Amino acid sequence: MKAALLLTALLTGPVPGTQQDLYDRVEHGYVDNNGVKIHYAAIGTGPLVVMIHGFPDFWYSWREQMEALAGEYRLLAIDQRGYNLSDKPAGVESYAMPLLVSDVVAVIHSLGEEKAVVVGHDWGGMVAWQTAINAPEVVERLIILNLPHPRGLMRELAKDEEQAANSQYARNFQQEGAHQAFTAEALAGWVTDPVARARYVEAFERSDFEAMLHYYKANYPRPPYTEDNSPLVKVRCPVLVIHGLEDQYLLAGALDRTWEWIDNDLTLVTIPGAGHFVQQDATEMVNRSILAWLNR
Repeated sequence: MKAALLLTALLTGPVPGTQQDLYDRVEHGYVDNNGVKIHYAAIGTGPLVVMIHGFPDFWYSWREQMEALAGEYRLLAIDQRGYNLSDKPAGVESYAMPLLVSDVVAVIHSLGEEKAVVVGHDWGGMVAWQTAINAPEVVERLIILNLPHPRGLMRELAKDEEQAANSQYARNFQQEGAHQAFTAEALAGWVTDPVARARYVEAFERSDFEAMLHYYKANYPRPPYTEDNSPLVKVRCPVLVIHGLEDQYLLAGALDRTWEWIDNDLTLVTIPGAGHFVQQDATEMVNRSILAWLNR
């Protein structure tokens, strides 16, 4: 609580922006990870920050954060495998978590860096958590948006009836053929800005809908849900967690006891009125929180 209050006190000052959209100013690149091509968009100079989107999304999800941090950091937002300009390997097994983590590690190493600040939202948040747990040597600091620690999510699925009920969408996505109901327009329906929505539709038309749901088939827990009692590997780096409290898919109760799974400092920022896509629902608060935490 004290950390959150202190951070709130620091959140002052304008958020930088430009008239020309970031979409037209980023540099594009590709990294080969054992035959799978991962696309990224990059801007800025300074310490490396790698940003990982969730579902249904692509690198452009981070446009406002990239604008805000580009004066001090090198921002690199990836398209996860299956999405937009990255490769779309066939088969559920191609989307197992160790491979998603290896994509992040490959991106960092391809730039000649040993470590980076790793940022993730939704499935990108799960990949970010797992990168910090399983490849800690590449994670300088960790920023998570609306994805509780895996143990917190497992606990709530097992013990909280509301979280279990609100995860019905994930069980639906695990069914064979579920992707056939998708269209690019429907997947982009959550994007409120019409210009951005058009870019999302274009990106989703280049994506593989079945691959998007392989994330759920390969990695999301299946009932009956049980708590994770496996040997604990704590996250060793500092962690910033930002959570929009109106998220109906990942309820805030799963944030409880996050500090028990981290062997470093944890800063938790909860934002009333913001939903699952907190980086777009509460752009200024998210940007200022990240900048204050990185520059503390």
